[in-house]
Amino acid sequence: MECKTVKKTFRVLGIKGSGTFAHFGTEIPKLAQQFLGRLDEIENHSGTEIALFEPKRDADHLEGNYYVGVMVNEPLNKVPVGMDYIETTHDYVTTRGEINNIGNLHNILLKWTNNQGYKRDLEAYIIETYHPMENGVEEVEIYLPITT
Repeated sequence: MECKTVKKTFRVLGIKGSGTFAHFGTEIPKLAQQFLGRLDEIENHSGTEIALFEPKRDADHLEGNYYVGVMVNEPLNKVPVGMDYIETTHDYVTTRGEINNIGNLHNILLKWTNNQGYKRDLEAYIIETYHPMENGVEEVEIYLPITT
């Protein structure tokens, strides 16, 4: 698995959710399924599913916001009711692997980030993109924001 740094712009159309960090693992997929039921309302989307997560800053930070949606190819003029358009450009450390290994991928990326001397930006969203592969396997690409 390769870890690297990138500067990337994400254009996202999504639905905002919030809740306790402890329940993100169940809440986010539920909201994503609701969102996918509205995919026909979105023009010019890339088909790539995406989620943006508020980072957990410390042990006392119990609740956070997140977005689930799809990447769009260019800025939008018309946003469907109940959705938000987000465009963010940032420096990230990133890696990609099988989604069933997502916890380990996050841990490896965090360790690599620290070993390389990068500092995480806890004010910017953590981003994950989801990529269906052959044989029913799905991969996730994780982007952790860093300060430069």
